[in-house]
Amino acid sequence: MRRSSLLAVLAPAAIAGIILAGWEAWVRGASVPAYIVPAPSAVVARLFADWDYFLPEGLRTLGGALGGLALGSATALLFAAAMSRWRVVEAALMPWAVASKVTPIIAVAPLFVIWFGFTPLPKVLVAALVAFFPVLVGAVTGLRSGEPAAHELLRSLAASERQIFLKLRLPSALPFLFAGVKVAVPLCIVGSVVAEWVGAGRGLGQAILVANNSLDMPALFAAVAVLAVLGLGLMGLVYWLERRLLFWHPSSFGS
Repeated sequence: MRRSSLLAVLAPAAIAGIILAGWEAWVRGASVPAYIVPAPSAVVARLFADWDYFLPEGLRTLGGALGGLALGSATALLFAAAMSRWRVVEAALMPWAVASKVTPIIAVAPLFVIWFGFTPLPKVLVAALVAFFPVLVGAVTGLRSGEPAAHELLRSLAASERQIFLKLRLPSALPFLFAGVKVAVPLCIVGSVVAEWVGAGRGLGQAILVANNSLDMPALFAAVAVLAVLGLGLMGLVYWLERRLLFWHPSSFGS
């Protein structure tokens, strides 16, 4: 397992090193202006020079993404509990859930800003909106994946619906829930940035807009690099939690 974990870190790092080295060589060899494509060294230098700017802005974006992930996941789980229990509820609510997914967030985000003002709340709501559907689909599938024999056994022991939910349906749904959360995590970060573009508080979205308008490409690429680090960190946390909570599931077994 340690060897597998080490490989999971070294392989992407090696690919990133090759790409960055080629990028640096191309920019220097072709004398590409920094306002078009900056060299990786210039991006890193700008990132370290203005870390006291990028770090707080990144934390603001991260806060909106995490708030939206928590809100969207909790709402999706509540809806999924009802939809998996009663088919008529699923038939009534699933079309609205699909509609929330296919609606472009760039069209919804300005409405939230108008309704709730230039505060972090629209950012949280946009992130929750994009997180809702993948978690909902995973939760509905997972809550129905419990073994029928185990369900009948609990019924024969006079278990209540609450006990069946907590002891069978929810544990059976965890692998599907984590799959939905893995999809939702990068979407939440994107939703948070989009909301910042339209005025939902400060953050890396605003930093990208300011850098783009002033043709400050090193700052723009530095903000994107911070977003990438935030996304990788969140995904790593989700994978860690999955291994901790699903040690009993075949998906957590090493090859």
